[in-house]
Amino acid sequence: MHAVKVMFLNRVGLCCRFSPLHHAALNGNLELISLLLESQAAVDIRDQKGMRPLHYAAWQGKAEPMKMLLKSGSSVNGQSDEGQIPLHLSAQHGHYDVSEMLLQHQSNPCIVDNAGKTPLDLACEFGRVGVVQLLLSSNMCAALLEPKKGDTTDPNGTSPLHLAAKNGHIDIIRLLIQAGIDINRQTKAGTALHEAALCGKTEVVRLLLESGINATVRNTYSQTALDIVYQFTATQASREIKQLLREASAALQVRALKDYCNNYDLTSLNIKAGDVITVTHTPTIPKRGA
Repeated sequence: MHAVKVMFLNRVGLCCRFSPLHHAALNGNLELISLLLESQAAVDIRDQKGMRPLHYAAWQGKAEPMKMLLKSGSSVNGQSDEGQIPLHLSAQHGHYDVSEMLLQHQSNPCIVDNAGKTPLDLACEFGRVGVVQLLLSSNMCAALLEPKKGDTTDPNGTSPLHLAAKNGHIDIIRLLIQAGIDINRQTKAGTALHEAALCGKTEVVRLLLESGINATVRNTYSQTALDIVYQFTATQASREIKQLLREASAALQVRALKDYCNNYDLTSLNIKAGDVITVTHTPTIPKRGA
């Protein structure tokens, strides 16, 4: 009787390509999932969007359905029509346990979707701190922190830092910097500083500048972050960002050509050849009438 019922449900599901197993995974119905799998339902059946039941379990963050589907051999790296694997969905929605389970089953966190984003990108974009920490602990994610060839010409070029910066996720930016991301990495839009300035994220601008990002870098439109912020309306945030960027733009970084040490002044700087020194240039304001 059960087998006949399952065969009927599968035929109905195939008509609209959203099968009973998709429904069961989406709703976390363990009894129905068990019944369907015991009756040899196709574990990786795809719906009209190319999504498998595992995608829906990951999206909902349902660990037990995930275990059942994975035990039955569901593909952790099967991509939907949008190029997403289940890890994209669990990362975007901040499901730590499910993301961890997928990684333990050899899910590849370096796979990009059709928008050019990895699971780490989505976790950074949506502020999922726990999942970001999890992904950064994966050795495979180390490559995602390095510049990718072609970023400056790829219109979809991005990085986890850019996405976190434009959305104001301070804690995630700190994690990325600690993990060794290239803070001056550029895309067509510029650096993460360009993104933060454009989106009015004052504290992000402050943090990036304190972390040593280059404020004078120009994007492919020959704009600095300061040029971009001048496009803002006269809000308090834009005024603060302008001031921060003006001060940073007046500071030049130079490399010492030789050692310097003043033995007679213990408060002076001791410099070795090759050290990078930040020099603040204060413009001379002419006296009135001069």
